[in-house]
Amino acid sequence: MTAYGAFTFVLHTHLPYARLAGRWPHGEEWIHEAASETYVPLLTTLYDLKEEGVQFKLTIGITPVLAEQLSDDTVLFNFVEYLDNKIEASKNDVAIYSTATSTTETTLEGARENNEHLGYLASWYQNYYETVKSEFLERFNRDIIGAFRQLQDEGYIDIITCAATHGYLPLLATDSAIRGQIQTGVASYERLFGRRPRGIWLPECAYRPAYVDDEGNIRPGIESFLREQGIGVFFVETHTITGGQPVGIAAGDVIGPYGNIKRRYVIPSAKTPTIPARAATTFKAYYVSETMEGAQAEQHSGVAVIGRNNSTGQQVWSAEWGYPGDFDYREFHKKAGTSGLQYWRVTGDKVDLGHKDYYHPDWAEYKVEQHAEHFSHLVGDLLRAYHKQTGEYGLISSNYDTELFGHWWFEGVAWLGKVLRHLANHPSIDLTSACDFIEQHPPQEVLHLPESSWGAGGNHFTWDNGDTNWMWGPIHECEGRMKKLANQYDDPSEGERTVLSQAAREALLLQSSDWPFLVTTGQAREYAIQRFSEHVERFNRLALSLEEGKPDVGFAVEMWERDKVFPNINYKWFS
Repeated sequence: MTAYGAFTFVLHTHLPYARLAGRWPHGEEWIHEAASETYVPLLTTLYDLKEEGVQFKLTIGITPVLAEQLSDDTVLFNFVEYLDNKIEASKNDVAIYSTATSTTETTLEGARENNEHLGYLASWYQNYYETVKSEFLERFNRDIIGAFRQLQDEGYIDIITCAATHGYLPLLATDSAIRGQIQTGVASYERLFGRRPRGIWLPECAYRPAYVDDEGNIRPGIESFLREQGIGVFFVETHTITGGQPVGIAAGDVIGPYGNIKRRYVIPSAKTPTIPARAATTFKAYYVSETMEGAQAEQHSGVAVIGRNNSTGQQVWSAEWGYPGDFDYREFHKKAGTSGLQYWRVTGDKVDLGHKDYYHPDWAEYKVEQHAEHFSHLVGDLLRAYHKQTGEYGLISSNYDTELFGHWWFEGVAWLGKVLRHLANHPSIDLTSACDFIEQHPPQEVLHLPESSWGAGGNHFTWDNGDTNWMWGPIHECEGRMKKLANQYDDPSEGERTVLSQAAREALLLQSSDWPFLVTTGQAREYAIQRFSEHVERFNRLALSLEEGKPDVGFAVEMWERDKVFPNINYKWFS
């Protein structure tokens, strides 16, 4: 049977730079937690599928700043320590509940049963973390990035890149800063994955076309910077393609940190009018217009764009009816005071945390199979309907933050594996990657994209609002100083090059979209402000030493030892 369409998961894998920048509740432990709940379990699932002979394919974006951290010896050493602590905590809970069970009066059968079940769950968690540790040390040889690289080399996944530190590109004031973010990201990718990237996840799916600035200069559209690096495809939010009101993630009714924004703010309307609805569809890829030629230009840039499919996306993203809200799945927000382990299930719609029922892994496993089968049927139904309506071979790109699976939705990694198994056996659906799809089915139409993101309201509000606007002045000032220094030093001494390189790293780190995001969502407001301010202060000290002709080499070396990121950076990328 000839396939009538293709499907790809697009997983965006990212965490802020947190190496040696605190452990708990904010800092490097974010990486350890995600590695234990998402990255290692995902690798286990994909390698299991490979060994079973399942011919799966998907797109995985790993941001350069996260890939650097997952390759760092210190971070990985601390990860093993984190796993050991989790194993010890679960063992302690086993002992606590075993003692409580043996000393509970036989007349209190309910209490005895509860303690027995909690003891079972503690033992279950002990086995879980011991398995993660074994997989990491033995199966993947302490090399998470290497394990992903091998899957790409063998043709199972397509790894795409991102801007170096997830900088919010549309709001950067200079072309040199945008170019520095992208070129540093590409160089990091080449070093870690042994090839150049074919695709990119724009940070926060944030795009802007070319425009004329206040001084009359034409600022190129984002697609121009991608083309310079040979990048052929990127992704945008649904409404950027179809027009109309923002939906899904941009509408704010989602699980995870993006959902916090709608709960904390009344989101203002976009500064530009709502994008009019149009005939474009997320079932197609399009070439992005050459926006340097004007808003109505028919020329295309050579760079393709794919929109997020909302119908499949909301099955996971939706806070109201997505799979993760099923009553039998593990409750994310309630943790045991003894160990921090999560022993409860969702239980019911809007059930208070104090009234949650205990988690039953076997109940959750049954639901995973049901939901994987439902999703697979949905993909087939959507592609079949599109083909019947248009006669065309369609694409569904189902885009998510990778950390939704395993971390926010504990059972999500198992669900991903089952969906891939179902779809790999579907005779009418081709599993693909985004980059393969573009090469095999080049776009036939050119599309003019509006300025947009997948943030609240579909615009820049999440990163530029009353609580974060103060950050952009220092960011823009640092951009200008970095550009001036890069242009000034054509033949630096070894010491000057050391300081210039570290200044470039600090410029990238302070540009991270994570800092305003964490302020807006309220997740880690004080931590984000502290981290942002530290990187600004470090950059200013390094830049001033160069401007005064007294490069502070000692401080640059000290900061390099602390950060250990982007070792092959070239400060000239910022000129």
